Amino acid sequence: MIEAEIRERAGLPTVTRRFKDIAQLAIDRMIKETSVNQGKVIYKDYIRVIKDYLIPSLGNQLITNIDYDALEKLDKDRKEKMGKSPTVSTLRTQNAALNRVFDEALMRGFISEISRPKLDSKGKRGDRRPSFELHEVKALLANLPSWIDAARSDESRERRELMRDYIEALIDTGARPGVELLDIKWKQIRFMTSPNITKTGEFDEEGEEIELCNLNRTCELTVTGKTGTRQIIGRLPTVKVLLRIAKRNYGLDGSLVNPLPELVNPNNDDYVFRMKDGTDPNESFQKMFMVFLEDHNLLWDPKTNQKRVFYSLRHTYATLSLTHDKVPIHTLAKQMGTSVLMIEKHYSHLKVIQAAEQLRGDATRKLLSERYEVGDVYQSKKRSRLIPG
Repeated sequence: MIEAEIRERAGLPTVTRRFKDIAQLAIDRMIKETSVNQGKVIYKDYIRVIKDYLIPSLGNQLITNIDYDALEKLDKDRKEKMGKSPTVSTLRTQNAALNRVFDEALMRGFISEISRPKLDSKGKRGDRRPSFELHEVKALLANLPSWIDAARSDESRERRELMRDYIEALIDTGARPGVELLDIKWKQIRFMTSPNITKTGEFDEEGEEIELCNLNRTCELTVTGKTGTRQIIGRLPTVKVLLRIAKRNYGLDGSLVNPLPELVNPNNDDYVFRMKDGTDPNESFQKMFMVFLEDHNLLWDPKTNQKRVFYSLRHTYATLSLTHDKVPIHTLAKQMGTSVLMIEKHYSHLKVIQAAEQLRGDATRKLLSERYEVGDVYQSKKRSRLIPG
C-alpha cells in the first residue's frame, strides 16, 4: 500500500498485486508485442479468456493467494458460464492464458517460481466432430444452384452466390472458416500449373498420336489464422471460385491458362470474399448456411447428433482427404495448419494409412463431379410443400 501511495503521488501508474491489475499488464504486453509484429495469433484468444473468464473469477484476489481453492472456484465459474464441462483443448488455451498472467507476476517479482500454481488440463474429452458423408456433400453442392436461383432480389442472389463460393473453397482447401478465407486478399494468391500429358492411343490424319494435356491448375493461398500464417493449396474448384468472384465483382473473364493477372499482383489490397460493394458477408453467412441445411435435411449429423456448421466442412475435407485421396497425415496437417497429433486424435476412427499421393485430391474431385440427382430426402422442404399431396 505504501509503494502504491508513493507511485500515485509521483504520477506513476499504480501497480497492485491484485490479479485483475496484473492480468491487465499481461494484456498490455501482448498488445504491445503484437503491434511490433512480435506477438502470436493466439494472443487474441488469450486476451479474450483473461477478460471473459479469469478476471471475473479471480480479479479481486491477490496474485499470491491464487491457490487450489481459487482454481477450483475458477473451474466452477467457468462451467457455469459455458454451460458445460470444457474440453481438454479449451482448458489448455485457458491455462496458457492464465500462465501469461503468472509470467507477468513472476517478471515483476510478485511471485516466485516455487509458489507458482501448477495447472491441470484434464477436461472433458472432445466429442467427435460433425461432418458430411460423401453423398451428403454431393446433395449440398447439387442443391446450391437452385437455391441461388430462388433468391428474391439481386442482393440476395449475390450473397447466395458468394456463400456458394465460400462453401466450395472450404470443402476444397480445408481452411478454417472465418478469417483464414474471408480475410484473404488478391495479392495473397498465386496460380500454378502442373501439366500432365496423356497418350490416347488414337492417331490423327498425319499419323501422329493424339495427346491430351491436363494443366492441373491449382493455386497457393497465403492465409493467416489461429496458428499464424501459412500457405495452403487450392485445387481446380478453388480456381473456378476465384474466377467467378472476379467476373461478378470486376467483370473480368479470367482463363484457366493465365487467370486474373489484373487482380493477382502485389499492389492489390482488395479482399477476395466480398460483395461488389465491398461488404463483408461473414455475419449473415452462418445463419444462411444453417437455414439452407435445415431446408434440405442436412443440418443434423446422424452420427454425432450435432448440428453442422461451417467448421463441419473442414472436418469433411479432412475425412475425404484421408479416406479417398490417401493424403499422408503429415501433409494434411501442414495444409490444415494443425498438428499430426490433433488429426490422429479426431480422425483415428478412419484408420489412416499413409500413402505416396500428395495433395492433388483427384479421387474426391472425380467423385464430387459425377452427376448427382438430389433424392427426395434432400429436396427443399419449401418446394415439397408446394407440390399437391
